[in-house]
Amino acid sequence: MKSIEIQLSEWMNRAFRAAFPEVDLSGFPLGVTATTEEAFGDYQCNAAMGLARVLKKKPRDIAEAAIQAAAPNPAIKKVDLAGPGFINITLDEQALARYLEALQADQRLAVPRTGEGRTVVMDYSSPNVAKPMHIGHIRSTVIGNALDRLYRFLGYRVIADNHLGDWGTQFGLLILGYRHFLDPEAMKRNAVEELERLYVESYERAQADEAWRDQARAELVKLQKGDPENEALWKQFGELSLAEFEKIYARLGVSFDLVRGESFYRDRLAGIVEELNQKGLAVESEGAQVVFLDDLKLPPCIVQKKDGGYNYATTDLATIRSRIMEFAPDKIVYVTDERQQLHFRQLFAIAERMGCSTELVHVWFGLMRLPGATFSTRQGNVIRLEKLLDEAETRALSIVRESSPSMSPEQQREIARAVGIGAVKYADLSQHPQSVVTFTWEKALALDGNSAPYLQYACARIASVRDKYGERFPDRNPIDSPIRLEHPMERKLAVRIVRFPEAVERAAHQFKPNVLADYLYDLAQAYSSFYQNVPFLKAEDEVRESRVRLCMLTEATLRKGLNLLGIETPDRI
Repeated sequence: MKSIEIQLSEWMNRAFRAAFPEVDLSGFPLGVTATTEEAFGDYQCNAAMGLARVLKKKPRDIAEAAIQAAAPNPAIKKVDLAGPGFINITLDEQALARYLEALQADQRLAVPRTGEGRTVVMDYSSPNVAKPMHIGHIRSTVIGNALDRLYRFLGYRVIADNHLGDWGTQFGLLILGYRHFLDPEAMKRNAVEELERLYVESYERAQADEAWRDQARAELVKLQKGDPENEALWKQFGELSLAEFEKIYARLGVSFDLVRGESFYRDRLAGIVEELNQKGLAVESEGAQVVFLDDLKLPPCIVQKKDGGYNYATTDLATIRSRIMEFAPDKIVYVTDERQQLHFRQLFAIAERMGCSTELVHVWFGLMRLPGATFSTRQGNVIRLEKLLDEAETRALSIVRESSPSMSPEQQREIARAVGIGAVKYADLSQHPQSVVTFTWEKALALDGNSAPYLQYACARIASVRDKYGERFPDRNPIDSPIRLEHPMERKLAVRIVRFPEAVERAAHQFKPNVLADYLYDLAQAYSSFYQNVPFLKAEDEVRESRVRLCMLTEATLRKGLNLLGIETPDRI
């Protein structure tokens, strides 16, 4: 089933080609987009502006010619020419109603499988071994998982890869700290918290004691050379950490196809440097192997330090090579914070010069903070993600108990879990990825604003309408009655429902889950106006069924959209 936007875009495309058959219009955007204001109709085509220079005509004349050449379309009520050459399209209510009826039978809600036959590797979350996940990991995890879900829904084969930080200089410090400062009882209670404490204590000792730093380096060298004792400790740290990470991921509803650390690629690093040397891309500079990127106005990138060690860039180049050989992806997407922008600009430039033709994308985001809070793993001052989620569920439980006091305690806790976790996720996903997000409980858990609880409550309220209809009219099925769009609020809601495919595709292709969040909030607001201004169960026969069908379509759309953002939708709140 094609979306309304696709159908209208194809219609306008044919109109422009019919109006100007002598000109090759391939490559020019001739489609439509949703209007931002109802006064301009439902959809708008601005193609005439871009064609003016090629056709050497005024945009308004081009648009008028396209309108004249357009074939009759029963889905369209009217077409207006506005301003310097905007084509405004208003949908026919009866055709729109029939489309909604067909949409109700489509589980995909007309979202096309545009990614069929294509593969995307999604690199996100990527916590460091031996350190608890903290608030700094939430954005990569939930933004990455939302993009993961969106691309899968669009038909892409997605390889979700959790690229763990499990190799590097910190392990020398950690091994030394483990041998000198370990508290066995604390290790039994919470292994990762104890490992973090050991790292912090060892790091602080190293800052003040040069001999300690030298010992840590020696332990690292032993690990890198395969010392059995150090390697056994390193593996233990990884297993304990992964077990703790999985608990957090289970709470967030996040899963991965691959969990591979940097260590997985360590045997390939020398080969990467050798290849860079052979291709003349890396040269020796002050004892190190360096790739110069002066022509791109980027600083030099060290791929092998003068002591023989390798940098993140070397590991990431080996990772790209491995992913291409194993999965042949069309695209590799990295979801990390803003501080890694330079690293990925350098990485992508070097990969391209090595012959990589796969599209490489860095989706960077601003940091998330609590008001007045800062955190540093090295200083042991972190906002634990586990504690944040615990607090979310506790606060949500208070809301659920107040709104549904008769519900069983077990049900209350389960709904509080969905509402609390959803609130944390949506507080992030509803923001532009590149913005710095200051998290507040008041906004995240608001029932009357742009929040997950507001959208979850909208779903629950619609489910209540559906249930009440079934109780009052047990012998009737609203699907048996046609949809009618006779009230302005009905039409307004209908137009928003059919725009769901556009929101999904834009959110995925722009790497901005907030585009979908904005759409869902707008849809929920339109439904709220509809609910408050027209009678439902007290309406006359057929009108009542039509409105219940609109409710059901709104509910299906909200639930599908929230699911794509990784947010659950309980039937009651």
